[in-house]
Amino acid sequence: MKKYLCSLFIASLLFFGLIVNGQKPQKFGHINSQELLAAMPESDSAQKQVEKIAKEHESVIEEMTVEYNKKVEALQKTYEAMSDLAKASKEAELQDIQARIQKFQQDAQEDLQKKRAELFKPIQDKALGAVNAVATENGFTYILDSGIGAVVYEGPDAQDILPLVKKKLGLQ
Repeated sequence: MKKYLCSLFIASLLFFGLIVNGQKPQKFGHINSQELLAAMPESDSAQKQVEKIAKEHESVIEEMTVEYNKKVEALQKTYEAMSDLAKASKEAELQDIQARIQKFQQDAQEDLQKKRAELFKPIQDKALGAVNAVATENGFTYILDSGIGAVVYEGPDAQDILPLVKKKLGLQ
C-alpha cells in the first residue's frame, strides 16, 4: 500500500510538473537498479564475502547448540539422582547457554546487515554515479527506478537507460 501511495504521489508530482512547465519538454527514463547491481562484478565479490561471514556465524551457532544439547543429555541421565540445589544449578546453566545462543544469533544478524551495507555502499554509489552521469549526458529530467516498483506506468517514449549505464560502467 505504501509503495502504491508513494508511486501515486510521484506520478502526481510529475504530472503537475508537466502542466506547470508545459513549454519545456521533459525527458523521462527508467532503470532497474537491482538488475544493474547484479550485473556489476563487484556485487559477486561482496556477496561472497557476506556469505562467508554468514557461514562463520552459522558455525559458531552450531557449536553452541551442540554444547547445549550435550549438557541437556548429561542432565537427563543424572537428573533423578541429583539434589534440588544441583538441579536448579544445572537448569540455570542451561538457561544461560540458551540466552547466549539467542544473543549471538541477534548480534550475528546485526553484524551481517552492517557488513552487507558496508560492502555494498561503494557499489551502489558507483552505480548511482553512473546513472547520474548518463542522465546528465542525455538530458533526462527524471530517472525512475523500476526495480523497486515505483513506476506505475511506462509510456512508449520512456527510455530504459540500463544499457547506457552498463556501457558507462564498462559492463556487457
